Amino acid sequence: MDSYDQVAWARRLKVKHLESFLVLDEAGTLTEAATRMHMTQSAMSHWLADLEELVGMPLVTRGRRIQLTPAGVIMKRLAIGVLGDISRTQMELGAVAEGRTARLYIGSVWAGVARGVPQALAEFQRLHPYISVTVSESPFGNLLEGLQNKQLDVVVGSLDARAHHARLEHRELFEDNVCLVVGRASRLWDAAGPLRLADLLEENWIMPPKGTLMRAQLDAALLGSGAPWLLPKVETAAITTLQALVHQGDYVGVCSEAMAEYQAALGNMRILPLDRTIRFGPVGVVWSRDNTAEAVRLFVEHITRTTASGAITDPDR
Repeated sequence: MDSYDQVAWARRLKVKHLESFLVLDEAGTLTEAATRMHMTQSAMSHWLADLEELVGMPLVTRGRRIQLTPAGVIMKRLAIGVLGDISRTQMELGAVAEGRTARLYIGSVWAGVARGVPQALAEFQRLHPYISVTVSESPFGNLLEGLQNKQLDVVVGSLDARAHHARLEHRELFEDNVCLVVGRASRLWDAAGPLRLADLLEENWIMPPKGTLMRAQLDAALLGSGAPWLLPKVETAAITTLQALVHQGDYVGVCSEAMAEYQAALGNMRILPLDRTIRFGPVGVVWSRDNTAEAVRLFVEHITRTTASGAITDPDR
């Protein structure tokens, strides 16, 4: 088989095929997928049969909910990659049309927003004014998905096991801890330490969602201090929600030390003095090994250098 025959099926593949296949995988049934695609179920079924004939093997197994076959998993990966490239190209073309010759998409967790990204970014753009930057804030898991589907170039976040994926590169920037914080509305605003976690169990807690590294580290610290499991009043991954709640009410919030120190320097929060240190872990910069863009290389080198040199330490800078 010559090289043309090996990719003949791909030459007949259309973007619509890939979009529809992702909708089908997310919907779980042909009926729901047809509704979302504004098609009849019969037309959706016929489309799927055509796609499977084009690929040459089944892509799903039928049941109450469709399941991807091994070939379907491969096609899903292709769809995510191709559609991500198309979306990214569209944004880059828009940047060129506006006279911007390069664009960098950065995702960051709270710690990076507080210590690292804004300060490094300001200096980076002075050095490279032709690079336009978009920054988004989200939990680390969401950011890694952004790297996978090529919506993000660089992520600044906690370096847990997910950062050690074979297709990712990373560099450590700084070590971070978990802090408890209060606002002026809290009766603990002027509390003298050291405070024990066991003495704070009856407080109104604002905690990160389950499944996040910060929540896991806090839960481990509670167990280590002999404190039973507690039920938070609020669970949120949004720093703006945390800020608003501790400002308005008698809450104890949980956030990274980098963010806590930043907010404390602005007078928005106070860090509760605990009798123990709750380690969060290293925060670093992560990017895809396949992304060879010059803007990515320049930013990774810059934020690594500025963090290592101590230039990013004071939130008032």
